[in-house]
Amino acid sequence: MTLNNIIQSVIFLATLLLLVKPLGIYMARIYEGKPAGLNVWFAPVERWIYRLSAIRPEISMSWKTYAFAMMLFNVLGIIVVYALQRLQAHLLLNPMLMPAVPADLAFNTAVSFATNTNWQSYGGETTLSYLTQMLGLTVQNFVSAATGMAILVALIRGFVQKQIDTIGNFWVDLVRSTLYILLPLAIILSLVLVSQGVVQTFEPSAKVSLLQPTKGADGNEITEQVITLGPAASQVAIKQLGTNGGGFFNVNSAHPLENPTPLSNFLEVLSILIISAALCYTFGFMVRDTRQGWAILAAMVIIFVPCLYCCIYFEQKGNPLLADAGVNQKATAFQPGGNMEGKESRFGIVDSAIWATATTAASNGSVNSMHDSFMPLSGMIPMWLMQLGEVIFGGVGSGLYGMIAFVIIAVFISGLMIGRTPEYLGKKIESYEMKMAAIVILIPPIVVLAGTAVSVILPQAKAAILNPGPHGFSEVLYAFSSAGNNNGSAFAGLSTNNLYYNIALGLAMFFARYLLAIPMLAVAGSLSKKKIVPPGQGTLPTHTPLFILFLVMIVLIVGALTFFPALALGPIVEHLTMTGGLR
Repeated sequence: MTLNNIIQSVIFLATLLLLVKPLGIYMARIYEGKPAGLNVWFAPVERWIYRLSAIRPEISMSWKTYAFAMMLFNVLGIIVVYALQRLQAHLLLNPMLMPAVPADLAFNTAVSFATNTNWQSYGGETTLSYLTQMLGLTVQNFVSAATGMAILVALIRGFVQKQIDTIGNFWVDLVRSTLYILLPLAIILSLVLVSQGVVQTFEPSAKVSLLQPTKGADGNEITEQVITLGPAASQVAIKQLGTNGGGFFNVNSAHPLENPTPLSNFLEVLSILIISAALCYTFGFMVRDTRQGWAILAAMVIIFVPCLYCCIYFEQKGNPLLADAGVNQKATAFQPGGNMEGKESRFGIVDSAIWATATTAASNGSVNSMHDSFMPLSGMIPMWLMQLGEVIFGGVGSGLYGMIAFVIIAVFISGLMIGRTPEYLGKKIESYEMKMAAIVILIPPIVVLAGTAVSVILPQAKAAILNPGPHGFSEVLYAFSSAGNNNGSAFAGLSTNNLYYNIALGLAMFFARYLLAIPMLAVAGSLSKKKIVPPGQGTLPTHTPLFILFLVMIVLIVGALTFFPALALGPIVEHLTMTGGLR
C-alpha cells in the first residue's frame, strides 16, 4: 500500500461523505413536496407533465396499484427499447448505417437497461445508432433509476404513515425523481465532462491516417483508423448518477473519449455513489430521525472500506507468478508497480481499484479497467460485493430498500433473542414483513447460483468460456452475479453474445429486479396500515453502534454462507494455485 493509494482513497471517501447531508436534505424536501428551489421554479413544468400524461397527482395508490403502475411502465419501456433496436436501420440519426440488432441481443439489451442493470453483450459504437443510444438507452437510464428511487420513497412512507391504505403516487414519484434530481445533476455533470474532453456530437465517426500503415487479419493493408464519435457525454453522466453503468463505447469508461482525464475519472466514480449514499440521509430525514439514516450509511461504509483496501492491496502486491520469474513489481519513482494488466496508465492501480469497488458496491457496473485482469482475490472483491445483494450503497433507491430488508431481518432476529415482538421505527415487524424480506434476500442467490450451475453443465454454455479451470468458472459466476444483482459489469473472458446467454442473463436481470421490488412495495403497504407504537424499555435502539455491528454481521453472514462454496471453486482456488498453495 503506497502513500498515493491512501491519499487518493481518503480524498474520495471524504468528498463522498461531505456531500451526503446537503444532497440528502434536498431530495427529502423534493419527495415531501416542500420548497427546495428547483421544485418551485419548475412547478409549471411538473404540472404540464401531469396534464399531458393524464396523471392525477392528488390520488394516492395502494401498494398493488403502485406495483402495477411500476410494472406497466417498465414493461412498456422494454418493448420500446426492443423495437428501437430492431428498427434502427430504418430510423433517423444513424450516420454509420447500423443494421437491426438481432432479436436475442435486442431482448437482452432492452431488459438490461429497463432493469437498471445495463449489462452489455455488444459493442456500443459498432451496434447501436445515435437514436437508439439516446431515445432508448439514455431515457431508460433516467427512468429505471427513477423507478428505484420511487419504490424507496413508497417504502419510507410505509414507515411514516399510520393506518393508511395507500403509499403515494408512482407517477408523481417518478416525475419528481427525474425532473428535480436526476436531470439537473446529469446536465451539470454532462457540461463538466464535455469541458474535460468527453465527446458530444452528432457527427459520424472520424477517420485519420495512420503514421505507419499495418496489415489486418485478412492480410489487407490498413492506412486509416476510425475514431468513433457520438452524443456520449449526456449518456455517461446519467449512467453514473443513476447507477446504470452502460457505456457509450465498448470499453466503457476506460475509453479516452468517455473518460479522458483524472478529473473526469474522479467525478464519474464519485457520481456512482453520491445519490445512493445521500438517500440514506433522505431516509433518516423523512422518518424524522436522522440517526437511522446515519446508522445504515455507517453499516455500508464499514463493509465498503475494508473491501476497497483489500482490492487495492492485492492489485498493488502484483502477480506472484511474475515475482517468481524475477520481475520487479514494487512501486518506485519510475514505475507504478503492482498488477497493471488491463488498466489505463492514466488512472493506475488505485483509481482502478476505487472504481471497481464502487461500481460493484453500487449496482452501476461501469468500468475504467478490465476486472477480468485483476488478481484472483482482488477480482473476488467486486464479485462478492455484488453477491451481498447490491446493498452496500447499491442502486439508487434499490440499494437502500434492499438494505432495509436486511434491517427487517436484523430486528426480527434480535426480537427473537429477547422474546419481544420486533419493531422498527415504531412499526411492528411481523410474519408478513419477514416473509417479504426473506424473498428479497433469497431471490438473487437462487438466480445467481442456479444460473451458474446450469451454465457450467450445458455444452452450448460451456463453449462460451474462453479460459479453462477456476478462472473460467469465475467468469460464469461473475456474469450471473452481475445479472442477478442488476450490476452489469463483467469478467470479459466469457462470450455472452449468443442465444443462450442473451436469454438466460436477460431473464436473470428481469426476475432479480422485479421479484425484489414488488415484495418491498408489499412491505410498504403492510407497514402503512399499522399504527405507530411508542418506544418502550424493551425496544431495540436501531441507531447505536451495537445495532450497526449486528446489521453488518447479518449482511456478511448471509453473503459468506451463501456464496463461499462457489467462490472457493473460482477465485480462491485460483489464488491458491498461483501462490503455490495447491502445487
